[in-house]
Amino acid sequence: MIKHRKHIITALVMMFTLTVLLAGCSGANQAVGILDVNRVMSESPKVKQFQDQLNAKGKELSDKLEKDKASISAEEFQKRQEVAYSDFLKTKQDLETQIDNSIKQALEQVTKEKKLGVVLYKNSVAQGGIDITDDVIKKMQ
Repeated sequence: MIKHRKHIITALVMMFTLTVLLAGCSGANQAVGILDVNRVMSESPKVKQFQDQLNAKGKELSDKLEKDKASISAEEFQKRQEVAYSDFLKTKQDLETQIDNSIKQALEQVTKEKKLGVVLYKNSVAQGGIDITDDVIKKMQ
């Protein structure tokens, strides 16, 4: 009797496992997209625009500091330099968030249009998949 129960439990566990495996494999026909984030960061006009904004902010802060340097004490200059650096970092973080959101939005659009089940980053894919990098860059314009 106990042996019979063990066989039934084993059979149920095997059926459950097989069901889970088959359900997981049903999505195997879905296409896999590949995104080269490094290329997006280097070729996207929108990312270049954000980088230009950051560079302009850095130059503006640096020029202001240099202009005021002669008329303030070394201690005051140090304080202003720290404030300027903090302001620059905040701007940088804000722009990085905007870039990230822009990439995510473009990626979602391309994923829906191409009916992709999964999108992987290029550096983690040995072979296969559909490269959607150009499509994402176009959507970001």
